[in-house]
Amino acid sequence: MASRGFIELLRLADMARARKSGRQGGQESDWQGVVFEIGGQRLVAPMGEVSEVLMMPEYTSMPLVQPWILGIANIRGRLLPLTDLSQFLHVPSHLSQMSQRKVIVIDHDSVFSGILVDQVLGIEHFNRSQYRSEAIDSKSPFAPYNHGKFFKDEQDWFVFMPSLLAQDSRYIDAAI
Repeated sequence: MASRGFIELLRLADMARARKSGRQGGQESDWQGVVFEIGGQRLVAPMGEVSEVLMMPEYTSMPLVQPWILGIANIRGRLLPLTDLSQFLHVPSHLSQMSQRKVIVIDHDSVFSGILVDQVLGIEHFNRSQYRSEAIDSKSPFAPYNHGKFFKDEQDWFVFMPSLLAQDSRYIDAAI
């Protein structure tokens, strides 16, 4: 499939659920996000900040980098640095098999990076009225990358902004 293959599959699955439930394929929503989990925390990243979602690709390790840098993968001729978000944030992963985890690709300004997460659950739609500017707990390792939440189906959906991660100097400076 093309570069957005997995996201396209998520979108098609969402359209099928929409038809089944009577919702008209996202016409009622104002905001869409890719839902993922890491360390037991469910987060949602804006669709516009996620380039694609990949199965764990083959990669080559790199010397003299932080331990949360897994290595570099060749994705359709483009070199993608792979980072383990759970190691970067000091959050234990809930999956022991690396091959079961997913990679969320961000392509923000000059940062092209793959973020390893435990799982990607799909695409979720939200209305503007469901948005709250309430931040995740300030002690949470996700707090620096959080931009409010949506409240839907009696649960909080905290927004994770990959663009904020891409601006974090600790993330950018991965050399030892």
